[in-house]
Amino acid sequence: MPFRLRALIVAVAGLLPMLAQATLAQAMPTVPDAWPAPAGTAGQAVTIPSISPFVPRDIPGDVPKAEARVTWFAPAGAAADRKAPAVVLLHGSGGVLDARELTYGRQLAAMGIGAAVVDVFAARRHLATSFVDRVIEITETMAIADAYATLDWLRRRPEIDGRRVALWGFSYGAMASVFAANAGIADRLADRFGLGDIRFAGHVAFYGPCITTFDEERTTGAPVLMAWGDADELMNPVRCNQLADELRAGGSTVRTVVYPGAYHQWDGSWAGPRRIGRLLDGCGFRVDTDLVVRTDGIGVPMTNPFIRKLMLALCVGSDGYLMGRDDAVRERSNREVGAFLNAVFRQPSRGG
Repeated sequence: MPFRLRALIVAVAGLLPMLAQATLAQAMPTVPDAWPAPAGTAGQAVTIPSISPFVPRDIPGDVPKAEARVTWFAPAGAAADRKAPAVVLLHGSGGVLDARELTYGRQLAAMGIGAAVVDVFAARRHLATSFVDRVIEITETMAIADAYATLDWLRRRPEIDGRRVALWGFSYGAMASVFAANAGIADRLADRFGLGDIRFAGHVAFYGPCITTFDEERTTGAPVLMAWGDADELMNPVRCNQLADELRAGGSTVRTVVYPGAYHQWDGSWAGPRRIGRLLDGCGFRVDTDLVVRTDGIGVPMTNPFIRKLMLALCVGSDGYLMGRDDAVRERSNREVGAFLNAVFRQPSRGG
């Protein structure tokens, strides 16, 4: 082969990845700083086969089946030949809020990003309906299972790029979003739902209490965004920064953002501030290498709702925490999430 022809082939081969990335950047929707006003659509109600593992150790076993309840907001302009990214949203302990998950869902869809709002509680009304009982009976692991079941549903849709799906959680759901980045949990659920090497491309956690850590720190490698307010008494900044360092040690890039003066649920419906709930300052849990959840210190395993109730009774405080909507903070957090999603969706597709 003549030298010039060989050199040309080598040069073109070197340009192909850059050209492919440039084409992807043009195809992917961009999240602007100013998010659009949410359209009035109610979304489409969808049920998706899922499971209800009480703790991560239960995932491979014979666990009860469930039907994940999802509100689907289809991305504007997406088609089989113009695939869109998507976001799965997990609610807090108060359930799905129109002002939060459903509003974000409408906004994301208007920007060309699919949005699947998962209602973990609605799928398990046979287990619990009251606020306290739901927190006891319906665990973060069940929320993660519904999230991965939804990821499987999304990657089968012709207009969605299944390798560009992010997970965004709030408070209770934020804890689940961080846990879902753990490689041990992700691998088990990916195997359960037949996902192969597909994992969430990024994880966002808004004001998720940092009360659980992992003996096996390895993550899927997907980036993580953790955000909370410095006036949120439910958040322990020392623990949250330790958790962020643990995620980094496990292989993920982590950005932490703290909003001055922001209370819990700055993007909710309560004008506030008002004091609700109970503080979790005394709670500390660790997931061991076998994915058994244990209390810090004495190491009692969490195996059923009765043990979970006892654990929480021993560590939950008597004082509440302040909650209050703050639209100025919401605008800032929108920009932060937008920048995060823009970066995540433009990364080369990752496997497990």
